[in-house]
Amino acid sequence: MDASAPKPATAGPVPTGYFRWEPEEDDVLICRAVRNETHDVKTFVLAPRQDRQFEFVSGQFMTFEFEINGETIQRCYTISSPPTRRDTVTITVKRVPGGPVSNWLHDEFQPGMMLKATVPMGEFTWSGMQDTKYLFLSGGSGITPMMAMTRAAYDLALISDIEFVHAARSPDDIIFRDELSFMGRRNHWIKPTFICEKDSPFERWSGIRGRFDHAKLQVICPDFKERVVFVCGPAPFMKAVRELFVEAGFDMSRYHQESFNFESFTEEAQEQIAEATEAITTDVKVFQLEFTKTGRTVECPEGLTVLEAARRAGIRVPSSCSKGLCGTCKSKLTSGSVEMKHGGGIRQREIDAGMALLCCSRPKSDLVIER
Repeated sequence: MDASAPKPATAGPVPTGYFRWEPEEDDVLICRAVRNETHDVKTFVLAPRQDRQFEFVSGQFMTFEFEINGETIQRCYTISSPPTRRDTVTITVKRVPGGPVSNWLHDEFQPGMMLKATVPMGEFTWSGMQDTKYLFLSGGSGITPMMAMTRAAYDLALISDIEFVHAARSPDDIIFRDELSFMGRRNHWIKPTFICEKDSPFERWSGIRGRFDHAKLQVICPDFKERVVFVCGPAPFMKAVRELFVEAGFDMSRYHQESFNFESFTEEAQEQIAEATEAITTDVKVFQLEFTKTGRTVECPEGLTVLEAARRAGIRVPSSCSKGLCGTCKSKLTSGSVEMKHGGGIRQREIDAGMALLCCSRPKSDLVIER
């Protein structure tokens, strides 16, 4: 066999003789360690309370439940550790100014403390792909899913050609800088490149400078059209990168992106709103949605999701995947019924207790919602 020929990337064999962590049995994880990555980014190492191991694929996320100041908040975080290290999972969190969860994690969450979590979910992964050449593009904390993939490739000594490009504000903001450089030195198939916009107070950046553009892409990865591309980062970063690849004539069926944006609408949601607005002038039913915590009552045309009706009325409801996967928008229905087609982000016992995912729930009657 030609040793220079790359092999497909896989998640690796599943070990035998282990007990898989099942959140249906015990959904509580305990913090084992907290690691400082940069001045505003920390990694949290989590493990089951019992002798269990995690089963997931690189790039997936988990939804966590936090009790902060008497309020229950759900957030999604991508697993930054690889599936080759099954005894723990890690999440890597950037402090967001004013963010209730990220600031609580940075300031309060310590080894020995516990939180609840759901089973790993998500489709942003290279698992099962037969390709041999990849281009990972990340900005800021969007590095985490690609880091999980790269760590798996390193642990398994996969012969997978990975161009890993990470954009940061300054050298001080490069997450996993030392580890990526180390993996690149030890495995020549892993080739990290860092791009910074400016110098740090105590380091003058001598590498590629500025924002990612077509010229930098050609220099870093001239064979990019031969690769499968994974992109994750802030919405403006992903928008610019996507436009760049479209303009370059890239085969977008080989382009994959992931982002959890709590503020923006998905294209599908925008279409739903447009269709529902038009439907108001017809004989379509319109239901009343009462949100108890905000004291607001809004109208929801039949066929529109509860989440989009709330957003359309200016009510801010935390959400993430908009596909019924993550559980971020999980809410209690104290009155009324919905049609809900979810993707695994809610358990049957929660449904039986009157909970619903607002992103994939369409009202069948007037509703009273604890939000």
